[in-house]
Amino acid sequence: LACSGCVLVFAVFMDLFGVSALLIGVFVPLEIGGRDFGDLLVYSGALLVLMSMGGWVMWYSGNIEGLISGNELTHKRNAVDRFARTLSRRIRKPHRSHSTS
Repeated sequence: LACSGCVLVFAVFMDLFGVSALLIGVFVPLEIGGRDFGDLLVYSGALLVLMSMGGWVMWYSGNIEGLISGNELTHKRNAVDRFARTLSRRIRKPHRSHSTS
């Protein structure tokens, strides 16, 4: 897992670079050799902002308080495993047909 601070820095930098590229692409006329490169900056800026959303989700989900640890889940997992095994055995068990003759 990545450290929480690293993910936060990634998300903030992606937001800053993305919004900057997007605004430059919209407001600054960028013609080189008769070709307009504003659209390239708009699209790449939007892509960087979308990438930052993944960073924000990872950072936020890594900082949620009160999650149950793996040790606390072992008892519940064992109960769920037993229930699943019992249910699957009942489903797999061939049904006996009753003849009425």
